[in-house]
Amino acid sequence: MYVGRFVVIGPEIGAYRVSSRSFPNRKIVDRDGTLTVVPTAAADDTDNPYVSYNCVRSTDQGAVIGNGSHVDPIAEKLAQGYPARDALSLALLALDFEKDDYDTPRIAGIVGDGPTNGASYIGIVRRDGITVEEVTEPTLVATYEKDRPESIEFDAESVTGAARAVYDFDFEHRVCAAGVARTEDGFETAIENGDE
Repeated sequence: MYVGRFVVIGPEIGAYRVSSRSFPNRKIVDRDGTLTVVPTAAADDTDNPYVSYNCVRSTDQGAVIGNGSHVDPIAEKLAQGYPARDALSLALLALDFEKDDYDTPRIAGIVGDGPTNGASYIGIVRRDGITVEEVTEPTLVATYEKDRPESIEFDAESVTGAARAVYDFDFEHRVCAAGVARTEDGFETAIENGDE
């Protein structure tokens, strides 16, 4: 089954996977703690604004995971002290679904920091509406087919395991994946680029 890009959010750990039929030549790189999806050297040149973006960005108040340019304003709202639910809702509502040929939904999640914005949230904005939910167990939302948050089996015990687990999920056209986990010292990230 092809579900496109997807996010898995749990109370203390989260992950994101790029799945793509149109732009498979991408990888995730670490840019000073922010994880960014970028074209590989083998990728064709494109001016498509949805190909490269920050997919994981951490703040003191939580770690944001998502499939596009909305990751940055969510992280900025968190850093300004907005509650996690509000930061997620405002950015998804403001940027709306992607204006591409498929009206691709924007998906995102926040792994809460524990004491300040302790709760974790997952959200999606589609052509037909927006959903933002607090998560108490691992929850998945994808751009296609599984475009409503749903509980999922996700037994990752480490951030590296989280990135690898979503990379290995039995959905078509995997490209790369990222993980993020809350630790005592903030947030830790991991990247899975397959064979690259």
